[in-house]
Amino acid sequence: MVDQASTRHSRAAAKRSAILAAALEYFSQFGMHGTRLDRVAERAGISKTNLLYYFPSKEALYIAVLKDILDVWLAPLRALRADQDPLEAIRHYIQLKLEVSRDHPQASRLFCLEMLQGAPLLKAELEGDLKQLIDNKSRVIENWIAQKRLAPVAPQHLVFMLWATTQHYADFAVQVAAVSGYTLHDAAFFAQTVANVQHMVIEGIRMR
Repeated sequence: MVDQASTRHSRAAAKRSAILAAALEYFSQFGMHGTRLDRVAERAGISKTNLLYYFPSKEALYIAVLKDILDVWLAPLRALRADQDPLEAIRHYIQLKLEVSRDHPQASRLFCLEMLQGAPLLKAELEGDLKQLIDNKSRVIENWIAQKRLAPVAPQHLVFMLWATTQHYADFAVQVAAVSGYTLHDAAFFAQTVANVQHMVIEGIRMR
């Protein structure tokens, strides 16, 4: 019985993951209003009825996709800890955020689209969990500054700048490719991007 229950749970989790992946693909191209659930279901390899068993409406599916994006996007920030060396922690954070931009560009672009539209379906999440996370990590940064381990900067603006810089390579990937001839999937260009962003940020917040 335990094995059967575990198998059913694994199948349900795999099906839910397939639905979210298919939905992300369509939402990132056509937005919520331009996406049809029957197309998402077909892409996920299930019926529309089965899809609606997991997500009762297109809006519910869209919100679930956005929350999944937030989890991926914020995981590197959650990893910042007060007991870390600040410069190494932020250097590692930049690396992780650029990996997210490389590996999840559709997610980043969809999140950007939602923000440009005023985040009508995600505003409560932003004003709740996201704000609390930023407040907590701002205190970590303030503590580093008080210990004279970082130059005095406004923590929120540091985070905003890191987001803008790292996510640019996903949200404006076409522009980056047009100008440079490369994307983050080119290993050498990715390494060059990480090194340059790290250098410019770290040199700006290093204690003098």
